[in-house]
Amino acid sequence: MKITAHPIPILPQGRHRHTNPHGPQLCLDRIEELDPALSAFITVTADRARDDARAAEARILRSGPKTPLDGIPIAHKDMLDTAGIATTAHSKTLQHNVPTRDATVVARLALAGTVMLGKLATLEFALAGPSFDLPWPPAKNPWSARHFTAGSSSGTAAAIAAGMILGGTGSDTGGSIRAPAAACGTSGIKPTYGRCSRTGVIPLAPSLDQVGPMAWTAQDCALLLQEMAGYDPTDRASANVPVPDFSARIGKGIRGLRVGLVRHFHETDLPVSQPVLRALDETVAILRGEGADIRDVVLSPLPDYSSANKVIMNCEAAALHGQTLKTRLRDYGERLRYRLMLGAMLTGDDYIEAQLRRRELGREMGKAMRSVDVLLTATAPGEAPLLDGIGLWDGLDKPSLAVPWNLTGYPAIAVCMGFGDGGLPISIQLGGRAFDEATLFQVAHLLETATPWRDRRPV
Repeated sequence: MKITAHPIPILPQGRHRHTNPHGPQLCLDRIEELDPALSAFITVTADRARDDARAAEARILRSGPKTPLDGIPIAHKDMLDTAGIATTAHSKTLQHNVPTRDATVVARLALAGTVMLGKLATLEFALAGPSFDLPWPPAKNPWSARHFTAGSSSGTAAAIAAGMILGGTGSDTGGSIRAPAAACGTSGIKPTYGRCSRTGVIPLAPSLDQVGPMAWTAQDCALLLQEMAGYDPTDRASANVPVPDFSARIGKGIRGLRVGLVRHFHETDLPVSQPVLRALDETVAILRGEGADIRDVVLSPLPDYSSANKVIMNCEAAALHGQTLKTRLRDYGERLRYRLMLGAMLTGDDYIEAQLRRRELGREMGKAMRSVDVLLTATAPGEAPLLDGIGLWDGLDKPSLAVPWNLTGYPAIAVCMGFGDGGLPISIQLGGRAFDEATLFQVAHLLETATPWRDRRPV
C-alpha cells in the first residue's frame, strides 16, 4: 500500500504489491480525528477492524495477499446487512436492527480479505435528505463541511474523500453512487443491473436498485467490483453472466473507441455550469487526442427518463413502507415521510405507464449503444449545494443526469474532472454497454491519469 504525504492511504496499484498492515490503524486514527466534523460514519467497528487487520497481516506474511484487496480498509453503506452489526438505513425505524447474516457483497468482500471499519451514513432509506430529525446527522462534504455530499451513498463518498477509508460500497437507484461521487470528487460506478447481488441490501425500489463500489480512482473501483460481482441465485434479478477481468484494459489505448456525446442532456435538458461545460470540453479534447471517434448522440429528452424513474422509484418505495407508515409514521424523518406519502398517492395507471415508457427508453438506449462504445455527459450540473439551501422537495422539481442509466439498467461511472469556481469538485459521466464495465474503467482511468485531479485532496 502506498501512503501519500497527507497522509492518506490509497489502494495498491498492482496485483503483487504487499499491503501495509498499519493502513487500517491509520484510517481509524483519521476517523477519530475527522469524523466528528463530517458525520460520515454511523457505526465504527474498530475492534473488528483490528482483528481483520491482524488476520490479513498473518496471511500476507505467510503466503502473500490472497487478492489485491487483502488487508485493505473499507466500510459499507448502512443499507447493507452486516452480521452482528446494526444496519439502520439511517432511520429510527431500524435503529436497533441487527442482522444475523452478511449481505452477499459484504460477504464476498470479506472473503477477499478486506478490513471492515464500519457502517456509513446514507439518506434515510436511501431516498430523502439531508435530514436533521434522525438519530444521526447527515454526512458533510470534506471539501467544505457547509456543503452537501448529495445522496444517498453520502457517507461512503465523504469517507473516501477524507481518507478515512480506501473504498466502500454504495447503492444506486436514481444516481445514489454517482451523485455523491461527483459532490465529493471521488469515483463511483453503478454496474449493469444484475451484475451485483442485492441479497441482504435493504431495498428502495427493487426494479431499479443496484449495488456498486466507490473509491478514489476508477482503477480502485475495478478492483472492488472484481470481488463484488457475480451470480447469486438468492437474488431474482441477479444475472448469470461471466465476470471478466475489469482491470484488463486499464492502461490500454483507446484509439478507434466510439464516444457518443449526449450534448442535449447537459446543454438544454438540464443546463450545467460553465466549469462543468469546460470540463466536458477538456474531456472531449483528451479523448480525441488519444484517437477516439467523438460523435453527437441524440436520445429522448432527459425529463422523459427522469420522470419515469421517479414514478417507479416512489411507487415501489411507498409500497415497501406502506404498513410501517400506518403504524410508525412519526418515526420517519419529515423529508422521507412526505416523500413516501406522495408516492402512495400515485396510481397503478401511473406506475404501468412509467414502466411502459421505461421499456421504450431501454430500447432507445440499446439502439444508441450499438453505434458507440460509451456515452458522455455530466454527472451533476455543478458543485455540491449548501446543506441549508436544499428544499424539502429537492430532486422532484428538475430532471437528473444520472437516471437514464438507472432506468435502462446500463452501467455508468462518475469521474472527477476538476473544480468549480467555489473550489468544490465537478464531475463527468460515462455510460457503457450492458455488462461492459471494463470499457468504462479503461476510459475513466485514462482521463484520471491525463489530468491532475487525483493528486488534489481536501485540506
